[in-house]
Amino acid sequence: MFTKILIANRGEIACRVAATARRMGIRTVAVYSDADAHAAHVQACDEAVHIGGPAPRDSYLQADRILAAALATGAQAVHPGYGFMSENEDFAQACAKAGVVFIGPPASAIAAMGSKSAAKALMEKANVPLVPGYHGDKQDPAFLKEQADRMGYPVLIKASAGGGGKGMRAVQASADFEAALASCKREALASFGDDHVLVERYVTRPRHIEIQVFGDTHGNYVHLFERDCSVQRRHQKVLEEAPAPGMTAERRAEMGAAAIAAARSVGYVGAGTVEFIAEQDGKFYFMEMNTRLQVEHPVTEAITGLDLVEWQLRVAAGEPLPKQQHELAIRGHAIEARICAENPANQFLPATGKMNVYRTPTSNAFHVAPVRVDSGVREGDEITPYYDSMIAKLIVWGHNREQALAQLDAALSEMHITGLANNVAFLRRIVSSQAFSQADLDTALIEREREHLFAAPDQGPAATSWTVAAIMARQMADEAQHTSGQQDPWNQHDGWRVHGIARRHLQLDIEGQRTSAVLSYGAAGQFELQVGQTESAQPLRVHRLSADRFDINLGQHRRTVSVYRDGEQFHVFAPQGQVQARLIDPLAHAGDDHSGSGKLAALMPGRVVALLVQAGQAVKAGQPVAVTEAMKMEHTLNAPVDGIVTEVLCAVGDQVPEGAELLRIEAQATPGDA
Repeated sequence: MFTKILIANRGEIACRVAATARRMGIRTVAVYSDADAHAAHVQACDEAVHIGGPAPRDSYLQADRILAAALATGAQAVHPGYGFMSENEDFAQACAKAGVVFIGPPASAIAAMGSKSAAKALMEKANVPLVPGYHGDKQDPAFLKEQADRMGYPVLIKASAGGGGKGMRAVQASADFEAALASCKREALASFGDDHVLVERYVTRPRHIEIQVFGDTHGNYVHLFERDCSVQRRHQKVLEEAPAPGMTAERRAEMGAAAIAAARSVGYVGAGTVEFIAEQDGKFYFMEMNTRLQVEHPVTEAITGLDLVEWQLRVAAGEPLPKQQHELAIRGHAIEARICAENPANQFLPATGKMNVYRTPTSNAFHVAPVRVDSGVREGDEITPYYDSMIAKLIVWGHNREQALAQLDAALSEMHITGLANNVAFLRRIVSSQAFSQADLDTALIEREREHLFAAPDQGPAATSWTVAAIMARQMADEAQHTSGQQDPWNQHDGWRVHGIARRHLQLDIEGQRTSAVLSYGAAGQFELQVGQTESAQPLRVHRLSADRFDINLGQHRRTVSVYRDGEQFHVFAPQGQVQARLIDPLAHAGDDHSGSGKLAALMPGRVVALLVQAGQAVKAGQPVAVTEAMKMEHTLNAPVDGIVTEVLCAVGDQVPEGAELLRIEAQATPGDA
């Protein structure tokens, strides 16, 4: 067995490989770009080597630098992870030439499966079922149209060297074929440098089912059953599960045998995935083979109890497969959800930014468990535009699919991310959708369920009341923190009055809807909350469980919620869903100088209880900069403009009169300003 390996990747998969290597007593070497100097995968390894700039072409795609790092550190093997160099035959050959083991298939197998059309020709010889179509080299547009007309519409045009949905078009009628072909070829040439395409009959309501295979250098092959990856957006996977719902033992044996035949035909070694397109009646056809470990491999680990990275390492070291086919069995059901920085409502466009909050459910990482979270990021990390938008993989296991679904929804409700757009709420809606919950699966599920999946969050009266209650719980807890330890009763924020009831009038923006509310203070921490003009007031009791977690009783009902705050923005997470809202404090903005000079003034007499910035500090418009107390209530003042704090004109504890200037901020010009 190896004593040291280099991991030629980053993020979650690099951390994943490092975890298994450490358990096996194998030392690890990380490589990193300028953008990843302090990344989690660098800290997960025993040593690290810098290989270039943040763009992949300047670092993680620099084969020479990666190989040089392996040789310089004495690494005996390179694990490529997935993406980047994992399916690069030239890199696999270079490793072999340098005497470094490539933890993956031989270069010849990568080459054989690298072209969709060439791979399908091989599969035809190996008697692996293929979708009817033309997979040859003749690329004359008139000839291709003739082939499409002969097989009947709809047809699918696919870039031979493609992947990820690029260079792919479904064509419904003969009249549309030429334009679709031209578009496909342009996209394929731009993305892969090769405009070769194949044309196949379009399978209606297809399922995407793949088989995990393994081969060793001793001629042994096994399959580790199937995964259903039908839930996709932009031809990219969103949810994966194993075993595939509705799969019979006979069909599983057929597909497993076909996958092994595919692997054997190219002398495959290591972990690979044979992907099939399946019709609703169970007929299946070879689509492609991914000559690497897949992102979704943890669901296979969950139902088999195996560590596939350990298998990769053992096979690459020359050992035989740890188990034979008769020793493998399926246990329970597993589902993986890809947590991504993206905006589902805006065509799933990737999002970038800092993860101000990143909290996960109680779980294990990088090994089999009922709830598992594999991630290569931490709270406070930046999601940059240079790399894939995946934040984490959430994997759950249950004794059956129903239990796994319930486990998944519960775990997603505890996945709290703020600071950038993400797909957690969208994933919860998929899990609750009729099609997915009843396993009515095909690759168009998201489109079929669009009305449910892209619906706005429920903002009915009951939901709004709970959101306001959660925000007030956090607001009052923050105010109490500023006065903790103070004995002066005049500094307490308990709403005490000599006579009468203190009332607090609130304005909020909840998911774009303006809402008013009144909080009434009673004795001994008792409150009443009225939301809107028509709803009646309800008793409100709050117990703070931790910095961000609250136990709330509203009326006759109780909920536990988490509330994260970023200035005026509040992010409320509950088992029922998540909501983003803004508490509009008129006093916070009443002193803003709207001329753009960046002066901040007190609206009324009060006391400065906190200064959140200092001279020389850069601030953004809306960023909290100071907290004042007026009328026994706290008000956060926010920067009116982007700029630099040039002067702080007060100190904590100062009593300031109405109109007193508290801060000066020198406004910074934004791009496009004259």
